[in-house]
Amino acid sequence: MTSQQKKTQQTARQLFKLSVVDGVVSAERVAGVLAYIEKTEPARSLALLKSYQRLIATELAKSEAIVEHAGPVADAALSAIGSSMSRRYGRTVTPHARRNDALLAGVRVRVGDDIYESSVAFQLATLSASV
Repeated sequence: MTSQQKKTQQTARQLFKLSVVDGVVSAERVAGVLAYIEKTEPARSLALLKSYQRLIATELAKSEAIVEHAGPVADAALSAIGSSMSRRYGRTVTPHARRNDALLAGVRVRVGDDIYESSVAFQLATLSASV
């Protein structure tokens, strides 16, 4: 990695820190950062925007629980998953259902980079690997 790339990533991290208020991404702060970038047109602005976008997307993903399911999932189950993940992570985590017929039965929950799985497909794969 060149020194220019390191400097770009460091600037993106600084801008990201300015965008987070009390552990939550602030839409107003993000708008301000984007206006600043547009106004000042820094060197390597496209690379800076890509790095900044990746940091923001990663942070936003930490507040969403993507619940993949094969069959119908009750609203009460989604609420319970959201509550459980909120307690686990110490912040509000909003569940979003996504149908995935490859799971056969059960659920897979993704919060940021963490995956929690309780599906028949996962159990069969685990069993197959152990034999």
